[in-house]
Amino acid sequence: MSAAEREEHERLDACLRSIDENSHRIASRLNAYSQDIRASKSHMWEARRDMDHIEKIAIKQALDQKSRQGEVLKEQQEKLRKLRRSPYFGRFDFSRRASGREKEAIYVGVHDFRDENSGRTLVHDWRAPISGMFYDYEIGPARYEAPAGEVEGELELKRQFRIRDGRMEFMLESGVNIVDDVLQEELSRSSDEGMRNIVATIQRDQNAIIRDGDAHTLIIQGVAGSGKTSIALHRIAFLLYRFKDTLTSDDILIISPNRVFADYIGNVLPELGEEQVGEIGIETLADELLGHKYRFQTFFEQTSLMLEKEDEALKERIAAKASLDLLKQIDAYVEHLEASSFSADQWRTARRIVPDWFFEETWRKYRGLPFGERVAEVVKAAEHKIGIYYNYDLRTDERRSLRGAVKGMARKTTLRDAYKGLFEWMGRPDLFRPSGGKLEYADVFPLIYLKMRLEGVDNSRKGVKHLLIDEMQDYTPVQYAVIDKLFNCRKTILGDATQSVNPHGSSSSEQIQKVLRAATRVKLNKSYRSTWEIMQFALAISPNEELVPMRRHGEPPEIVTLKRPAEVIEHVARLASDFEASPHQSLAIIAKAQKQAKKLHQALDDQGIDANLLDERSAGFSTGIVVCTSHLAKGLEFDRVVVPDADAANYKTEMDRNLLYVACTRAMHRLTVLASGQPSPFLPDQVAPATDGRAG
Repeated sequence: MSAAEREEHERLDACLRSIDENSHRIASRLNAYSQDIRASKSHMWEARRDMDHIEKIAIKQALDQKSRQGEVLKEQQEKLRKLRRSPYFGRFDFSRRASGREKEAIYVGVHDFRDENSGRTLVHDWRAPISGMFYDYEIGPARYEAPAGEVEGELELKRQFRIRDGRMEFMLESGVNIVDDVLQEELSRSSDEGMRNIVATIQRDQNAIIRDGDAHTLIIQGVAGSGKTSIALHRIAFLLYRFKDTLTSDDILIISPNRVFADYIGNVLPELGEEQVGEIGIETLADELLGHKYRFQTFFEQTSLMLEKEDEALKERIAAKASLDLLKQIDAYVEHLEASSFSADQWRTARRIVPDWFFEETWRKYRGLPFGERVAEVVKAAEHKIGIYYNYDLRTDERRSLRGAVKGMARKTTLRDAYKGLFEWMGRPDLFRPSGGKLEYADVFPLIYLKMRLEGVDNSRKGVKHLLIDEMQDYTPVQYAVIDKLFNCRKTILGDATQSVNPHGSSSSEQIQKVLRAATRVKLNKSYRSTWEIMQFALAISPNEELVPMRRHGEPPEIVTLKRPAEVIEHVARLASDFEASPHQSLAIIAKAQKQAKKLHQALDDQGIDANLLDERSAGFSTGIVVCTSHLAKGLEFDRVVVPDADAANYKTEMDRNLLYVACTRAMHRLTVLASGQPSPFLPDQVAPATDGRAG
């Protein structure tokens, strides 16, 4: 062991001792609180007949305060428990120019830790301003923004550690890009139950995005495997740290693509010491805004329908209702409806007259209210005017007559009829095609936009201060227009235009920037998830000159051609058995459509292969063998991926190309593509011939 290693082992031992001392101190205080609470409760019970009301309230308040203090201590105790397993992951020595170049060793970890005896900070939180230098600088001049202003100096040493269960597994000495070395080692590991925090391996470009506290709306276009979702969650953790006085986890909302994905990312913020934030699916949000009064197709159902049928009319309807031009049409249509919504006439009772112009002006004044409320406001205003002008209070029968007259002047239409009328007014009634009383998914947000313009919506989530939207490419410009009206707050929006599962109703980062105010776009072009060989294979399917794969090498992907569909099932079963005997944790068998996934899952079950089928109702992510579609696999990653039925008949359209690309880029370490007959033209020309159903 070198002198440097001995120094770091001794420092780790000292840090662990300090953590243990703090833990024992907290345990003692908790025990004392517990005894005090028990004693107070016992005293209160025994003396209850002799106590007056004020004494009882005072004791209850004291008990409540002790309970709250105990909860705070328990949180600190849990933090120390996690900290003891891995107190820190990095160190750098920094000398400030203003301090006569006195050197200070800064240790960086997931949480900060201050020794109570000495008052020294032994570990700095990775989000602290000073910790940013660990990610942004190598040896040499460095600076950071402190609350009091910019601090300049020199970085003189940089080390990285892996500490697990209180044991130092390795130490890397200062040098160029030591974070990359650790990243390579981390990426070679098997996948876990969910997304991991990446605080030990954050790259410089990622760090800039995470620590951007100024952007009102940040749009992150990130290639497959660039870590964009993890970066966005770390950004949320950073914002909660930086703006702790004005921002809490209750102020943040995530719009996530499905419940499986929400479960997959659910452990990241708690790992970083933050409470989990609210999460909602876009369809749940839509249902709330429509008052649970409409049945509509889900995005999953729409995508499945498009994959199962070559319906050009459906594609046209989706594209038409996704365009920003439709919003202009709705705006013009609302003006048309407004112009014909009220036919004013004068009203009289005895010699008291309310002129038509008053009704007309008042009706326009309350534009945007629901019909009933609007009529009520006009009636109220007319009553008020009569009271002032004629010094007269209407009788009950006169009020009834006035209300009836105003209702007769107004032309009421239901929201559904108004929406149907929109397409008739446009001269395109063919664009509205509900089925069995169920709206198409493409209708949902144009309908919400029309509702917002005609009568307003009840937005119970207006208190949100930061909105995070993942898989941005799967939402239309119309959806973003509605979201922008609903959430007048800061936003982080992320995705990858090349991973759209529905190109007829998708958005690019450029389109989103046109819709959202004060939006800044950033790009993440480096891909970390897959090996170099897998990414080269995926890039042959869908070329992207901007994507830079990380040079982590592994087995080349396999394309296996088989003669009959039955052989595909047999080969998948063999690959599943091979996986179960391997050290890997997750295998995804990714089909194109849900019907294919269901059929494949049943076939594997018949062969005794235990696999989990993901569908629209799935609520959680699990390791092991998973059967799913590209649509549900987006955002997830697996040690191994098998893509069955990758033949020319199954993957032939541009939409199919995107789905094939998504499926292949889910693989971290191993990828196998199977084709029954002629392989898809999108696949590269490196076919491994097979005999007897076995790869050659």
